Amino acid sequence: MSKPSKSFTSAERNILYEIVFNRRDVRAAFKSDPIGEDEIARILLAAHHAPSVGFMQPWNFILIDKQERRQAVHGLFAKANEEAAEMFNDERRQLYQSLKLEGLLTAPLHICVTCNRDRAGPVVLGRTHMLETDIYSTVCAVQNLWLAARAENIGVGWVSIFHEEELKSLLNIPDEIVLIAYLTVGYVEKFAETPDLAEKGWRKRLNLSDLIMQNEWENKATGALQDALTNELLQFDRGNSNFGKSEPK
Repeated sequence: MSKPSKSFTSAERNILYEIVFNRRDVRAAFKSDPIGEDEIARILLAAHHAPSVGFMQPWNFILIDKQERRQAVHGLFAKANEEAAEMFNDERRQLYQSLKLEGLLTAPLHICVTCNRDRAGPVVLGRTHMLETDIYSTVCAVQNLWLAARAENIGVGWVSIFHEEELKSLLNIPDEIVLIAYLTVGYVEKFAETPDLAEKGWRKRLNLSDLIMQNEWENKATGALQDALTNELLQFDRGNSNFGKSEPK
């Protein structure tokens, strides 16, 4: 029998916001300590409870903990990373090469997340017109996994600098299965206060108010919603001391 749904207190709600705002893409600060089986099980259970179109649950999780396999994956990354550096202009390339973009050799566990697009048959409820929704569903599972890991004080990094077919071949992933995410997972020395790419000057976080529209494209949010956005952003920038303390009206 499934557990009944519940309502959450403001304290419980704020814990979720704390986890969301303190999630980081961990790139190189992994410890070598192995992750406990209980923690891995909870993280994967959270991922498996992500929403999915037509309840098709298209994901699989390949756990890679053998050192020689992780080293082979790193070799694929190193090749692609050199190619990626050449795609940027001189100034940007220098900054790119200074970034620590992966922890493939130090993270004790890698998780490859895939999508089986045929899992629920040729016609899937909710995917009849937007065929990519099974891909999006699998990304929801990645986000669940990431947030659950952060709640366990375990770091996650998403490594995407590969030639997909080479990585699929190394892991014996069938042609029809889609590779969605390759994640490095492990305990960390510390979690950064701000995202690495923002800290290193690669990009800044955009203003949320500039990204919200009402009813149609380029019709910007105004009035009470804009005031609420301004207020919550102000509280957040002050260190979360009052963020989320306003109760629903």
